[in-house]
Amino acid sequence: MARIDVPAGPGGDAAMIWTLRPQLGDMVERMIRGAYQQSILPADERELARMRIAQINDCVACSGFRAQSVLDAGPHAPAPELYDNVAAYASYPGYTPRQRLAIEYAERFATDHASLNDAFFGRLRGSFSDPEILDLTLCVAVFLGLGRSLTVLGVDQSCAIDL
Repeated sequence: MARIDVPAGPGGDAAMIWTLRPQLGDMVERMIRGAYQQSILPADERELARMRIAQINDCVACSGFRAQSVLDAGPHAPAPELYDNVAAYASYPGYTPRQRLAIEYAERFATDHASLNDAFFGRLRGSFSDPEILDLTLCVAVFLGLGRSLTVLGVDQSCAIDL
C-alpha cells in the first residue's frame, strides 16, 4: 500500500506516482530508457545485476519485471536458471566470469560500496572496458535508486514500464 496519496489511474500506483511530479517523471523515464536501450553491456550482464538489486531492495515489481528489450535479446537474454541463482552468484557454476562480476558489483554497490576498492576494480578492469564499467555503474545506480524509491514509498507491487 502506498505511503503517499497517489491518484488512481491506468498502470496503478507505480505508474501514477509520477503524475504527482510529471517534470521528474520524465527524468525517470529517460533514466530507465537509457539503462535498457542505450547500455553497451550485453543484456544478460545488465539484467543479472538488476535482479540482484531487486532482491536487495526487496522490490516485488522489480523482481518479476522482464523488459521487452531483454526478452528480445536472443542469446544475451538470461535463462530462467540464471535469474533463480542470482543470490548464490559466488557458487553457482552457470555464470560467465563477466556475469558473476556484474552481479558482485551490483551487490557491493548496494550493500557495501566502500568495499569497491582498487583490488576489486583491478578484477573488474580485467573483464570490462572503462566505458563498460561506467555503463554498469550508472545502470546499477538507476536500478538501486528507483527500485528503492518505489519500495520505500510502498508502490512496488506493480510496474507499468515496458521497455
